Amino acid sequence: MVEFTRRTLIETSVASAVGSGFVDVAGAQNDDEWEDSPTGGAPMVKGRIDRLAHTALGAEVTGPFVFENGEMLFSLQHPSTDNRPPFGTAGVGWLAGHRFESNGRNDEFDELEPPRTNEQQQQVRVAGGEYELLVQNGDPIENGTARWGHPETPDGTPVAEFAGSRYGAYGSNPDMNFFVATDDEGLEGYLFTNVETSPGSIVRTPIYRDEDGWEADLDNAMNLENTAAFRELGGTRINCYGDKAPWGNPISAEEDYVHPRASGPATIGEILEAGSGVGLRGASSFFNRPNPAELPDALAELYGDESWYPQGAWALGGVEMLSYYLGADPVDQEDGENTHTPIGEGYPNPYRTGYCVEITDPTADEPTPVKHYNWGRAAWECPEVLPDERTVYLTSDGSNKGLYKFVAEEPITSYDDRMDVRGTLYAIEVTNAQAAKNLPPAAVNLEVDWIELGTATNAEVASWIADYDDVTQVDYLETHAETDWEDDLEAALEEADREVVENGNRDYITDEEIVEWAAQYERHGPDGVDEDLRRVPFLETRAAAKEIGATIEFRKAEGSDTIDDAQPGDYLYVGISELNDGMADDDGSLRMERVDGGVVYRAELEADYDISRLEPVVVGADAADPASTADDAIINIDNVMVLPDRRVLLCEDNSPLRRSYTNDNLWVYEPSTPRNRPNPDR
Repeated sequence: MVEFTRRTLIETSVASAVGSGFVDVAGAQNDDEWEDSPTGGAPMVKGRIDRLAHTALGAEVTGPFVFENGEMLFSLQHPSTDNRPPFGTAGVGWLAGHRFESNGRNDEFDELEPPRTNEQQQQVRVAGGEYELLVQNGDPIENGTARWGHPETPDGTPVAEFAGSRYGAYGSNPDMNFFVATDDEGLEGYLFTNVETSPGSIVRTPIYRDEDGWEADLDNAMNLENTAAFRELGGTRINCYGDKAPWGNPISAEEDYVHPRASGPATIGEILEAGSGVGLRGASSFFNRPNPAELPDALAELYGDESWYPQGAWALGGVEMLSYYLGADPVDQEDGENTHTPIGEGYPNPYRTGYCVEITDPTADEPTPVKHYNWGRAAWECPEVLPDERTVYLTSDGSNKGLYKFVAEEPITSYDDRMDVRGTLYAIEVTNAQAAKNLPPAAVNLEVDWIELGTATNAEVASWIADYDDVTQVDYLETHAETDWEDDLEAALEEADREVVENGNRDYITDEEIVEWAAQYERHGPDGVDEDLRRVPFLETRAAAKEIGATIEFRKAEGSDTIDDAQPGDYLYVGISELNDGMADDDGSLRMERVDGGVVYRAELEADYDISRLEPVVVGADAADPASTADDAIINIDNVMVLPDRRVLLCEDNSPLRRSYTNDNLWVYEPSTPRNRPNPDR
């Protein structure tokens, strides 16, 4: 048996790479440094990576997009305001001077050196080129009547004017970018950009390329979120990355972190067995609490040393802002303060957010959003829609999350109405977890299967969601407190908090309904549950999957992508930003050694676009690695994008670990085996 030490793993990857004519193993320095790390094979690259660009201090690299002519852009997300102008303001820019060739042979570039000076760190730098901003946070748009990336109430009041908790600064978190061309050359059209806020924001900006480069027409840009069609869907929250569907429509993913019913590895069944949710309850149970973002402080006062931080509680910030955006009367606003007065009619329904949103008719005067409810509800980082137009892979960001798959019964575009799309939702199960126990991630191919959760149409799920449209903050108090809140608001709020912690929120799907669904599932299968329980896996996807044994232990599963015209034998790539927490703890089935810098997996697409194995191809730096290693290794991969020649763009959202610089990088990964031949036996 081979002992998988750090040294033998790196030597093995080197030998394999040499055999295929490739070698560039990041961070392979010397024996002393290998022994500094507790994790074998960190860092490791099967192939090579080259730094194409780095972003400015404080900013992630997000939203990569490559135009038909090979030029590309990405977002400058939440940069430090202390950066040299113009890099202190968030925005979207393109890489002037660099172009990807479709065959990958004529775009050789000299790898960009890491930033060494303060001046270099305060800007975006590109190998052999320049980063030129097209649009920035707050730019006047719509002929000066609105601001780029800023949601408004129905009467046009900027949501940012209200007092209360935020989910980030409005306009400062641009992420996904997808371009829809309106000409044959692909040099004119609309850029769709996600902005991670609550309420969410999707901006459509007309852009075009002339002899001077790419330009934006800001007068005719529009915040799609401020249209009636978006409000009718309940708005969006925390629009993160996404996909461009094979049929050309952008798909925005709602990264709604507030959805966990139970914190960490806990299940709802364990909460019922314990007879209390103290220490176990997740954030979603408090969605309709007055001032929900105050929850952690309230729990500290109620439970003292037994208090805990419910998973997802930080994402309760901005929930009340969403209610104002939808038109709720801001009764809790007094003298510039946010009070505990409960918001009534118009309060958002939590089951209306946490989905993937397709922008249909993207070039119309007002595009039409459609939420794919039967793809499940989670903190979606991004979907990847396969060329069969039936199969969708989905990654959910955060701790103890799942990977999911949706398969439509017919190609999605074959349905006259997206609400008629019918399909089955699946959650991942790692079947060789025991064999992988205590091994370094670089040594382990994860064998996976898919557990069926349920089958439904979008229209069916939409009807179940509507049952909770009238739930408000008033209900939180009147359902769960004995004291009349109009007589003593603070006493009623304290009583309601304690009741919800210990026995659950009865305004939404209850703990008992989730456990009963799982019991019926185990007895009769997904098609044998009572009709009124069919909603459970679609509205409470994570809780349901955990209850029936799916592997809900993945940590920060972020980007996923494959080549646009992928066929069996091509690869789907999945970025795990940090391999720790649920993937490396002592709970559940996944118990690998941790790599805080994360892992990029790839999965070969089989004949039916199924996948059954996740193979590590890039392993990030470990927290114990010195700067000489970490400087030239990936850390915390976020978005990934597969180029036409099957190279892969890797975007960082990093905790710098022990790097000598804190900037995030954009890497170009060239696999040693870019494509397998189709296996006729599959």
